[in-house]
Amino acid sequence: MALDAEPFNHSVFSKNRDRLIEHEISRQFFNRVVAMAHKAVMLSEEHFTVDGTLIEAWASMRSFRPKDEAERPSGDDDLSNPSVNFFGEKRSNKTHESKTDPDARLLRKGRGKAAKLCDGFHMLMENRHGLILDVESTRAGVKVERDAALTMLDRVRRKHEHAGHKPPATLGADKGYHANEFGYDLLDRSVMPHIARIAGRDTPGLDGRTARSAGCRMSQRIRKRVDEIFGWMKTVGGFRKSLFRGRALYGEQGLMTAAAYNLMRMSRMMA
Repeated sequence: MALDAEPFNHSVFSKNRDRLIEHEISRQFFNRVVAMAHKAVMLSEEHFTVDGTLIEAWASMRSFRPKDEAERPSGDDDLSNPSVNFFGEKRSNKTHESKTDPDARLLRKGRGKAAKLCDGFHMLMENRHGLILDVESTRAGVKVERDAALTMLDRVRRKHEHAGHKPPATLGADKGYHANEFGYDLLDRSVMPHIARIAGRDTPGLDGRTARSAGCRMSQRIRKRVDEIFGWMKTVGGFRKSLFRGRALYGEQGLMTAAAYNLMRMSRMMA
């Protein structure tokens, strides 16, 4: 579009959003940005970091109701915004779900934090310049984080094999990924786990010798850059809360935000 051209109506994009999702246009755009970084020799081909975060869902706590409940009776005549009393009611993801966004899960980020309806968003970062190699949107959960990490790792491995790049060699992560099953999965893929250890827990490929190695210490230092990327995406990128309902739609938002971050970083490095 020319600078003086009249912009299209927002409803045009909304009507064609399903077509964009069907043909994975956002994923293709993101992959093109990563390919540009590869061509400019900005990416590490072997050493990566993985992490996940919670994105607040576009759903209210009032919509989080029992799965077998058809409609909760209200205490007043306001049908558009009825008053509902949840006092004394125990709510969990096993018995309740959001009626407006069933993919959202009720979680809290830590002790003393308020529980909110959230979606999961995961990132695979390369360790040279801290650029995003891949992202994945899922339901929120600890086990889901490890599955998403393997999904992104396999996807990057296939891309590297197709382009003739080196296969992944190491993967840095925090203590949330310190699990026996995940350690075996990485070793099966010939990837050395550089994961923060939990005291007293033995994990294959993550013994004291590995944790004391210079490579593991470097991975643990670099992995903190992921938090900086998530911070940028949630503040500057406006991805603290999803603007859409459903995994497919908020996944598109995450892909475009990640692509924008890579372009911003690449422009500064090229300058």
